[in-house]
Amino acid sequence: MISASRSPLPYRACVSRGSVVFAETNRAIRIDRPDAAPQLWVPRPDVVSAALAAATPGSWHEGEGDLSGHVVFDHDEFDISITDGRTGDDPGDVTTKRFPNWGDSADLVDVLDVRADAEGRFVSQPRSDWRRPVVEGSQMLAQTIVAASRLAPDRRTVSASMVFTRAVDARAPYAIELEQLSGGRTFSALQARANQDDRICAAGTVLLDVTAPDLISHCEGPPEVAGPYDAVPYDMSVTGRDLRIVDGAYTGDPGAPVGPPELDAWVRFRTLPDDPLLHVALMAQFTGHMSIAAALRPHADFGQDQAHRTLSTAINAISLSVHRPIRADHWMLYHHRSTSAAAGMTHSECRVFDSEGSFLASFTVDAMVRAFADPSKSANARTAL
Repeated sequence: MISASRSPLPYRACVSRGSVVFAETNRAIRIDRPDAAPQLWVPRPDVVSAALAAATPGSWHEGEGDLSGHVVFDHDEFDISITDGRTGDDPGDVTTKRFPNWGDSADLVDVLDVRADAEGRFVSQPRSDWRRPVVEGSQMLAQTIVAASRLAPDRRTVSASMVFTRAVDARAPYAIELEQLSGGRTFSALQARANQDDRICAAGTVLLDVTAPDLISHCEGPPEVAGPYDAVPYDMSVTGRDLRIVDGAYTGDPGAPVGPPELDAWVRFRTLPDDPLLHVALMAQFTGHMSIAAALRPHADFGQDQAHRTLSTAINAISLSVHRPIRADHWMLYHHRSTSAAAGMTHSECRVFDSEGSFLASFTVDAMVRAFADPSKSANARTAL
């Protein structure tokens, strides 16, 4: 299970309320706590004492012990923002994230880079989201790609598909287990299972090959949409990852204007290890994020913000094909198109391109969108993502 952890925040943080700034610092300490929102502790010299004196009693606290000389602010009382960028970054690349956030891109890499535990068995490191501690299906798909690539080195992932049958608790470890179905000179095929507490939670297959030069070559072109710097930055709670939505079409608001069943998102990670399989995994991890929202977009009074509250939604299956090498630290355009919504299920056929228009990957997503059988359970529903 998860224990509390402490780490320096590698970004600038600001604490404010309205126009009043209470603190600005490059030296904040992040404390992640089990089943609770993380805390951001600010060194006392970086706190504006005059502003603090006027703050509501109980809305901030002085640290003790090894946090002596630091102050923590209640994120419900104050606006705590993180400048997602570093010295020397182009101003157009600097965005703001709201704290508390899930974590950093380095944390996401750590989660996806599963550890070998035995022959054909890899273990995920738990890292929970205190708001809803359920593992996303696309995270398990990405981890399976990493595990398969570790088991069959010098081969690239051609395709990977998984069905998600049971919810996985993000607060506890779970295992990715692989069985080789075939291993020839050119291709390797592996069967994959994600297990937690001796129960199968997801299953699928991975196909890898040794690659070959092009004999024939063609590809579908990208959609004609605005580039990343003409799209709208969106905060999805991960620092070190840039996310921009074409036309600002992803809002989650059920009252937003309706539109076609499509969403286009530009994604890029700032700093990553030079490990090609982790770049593929990070590309795969985002495949489960927006297809349901694309399916909801044409329908008035429905939006992503209702998920797990008044709508029972879940990703049930993802099938991914990788066409070209992936650089997740370069801009990637995800084109999500929902082609069907019927009988409580949605189907999306999606594409990934780079900023030069090269066709990187294809994926399909099958998901459910339904009413809760028991509405009283909707706020705490834990369906597989």
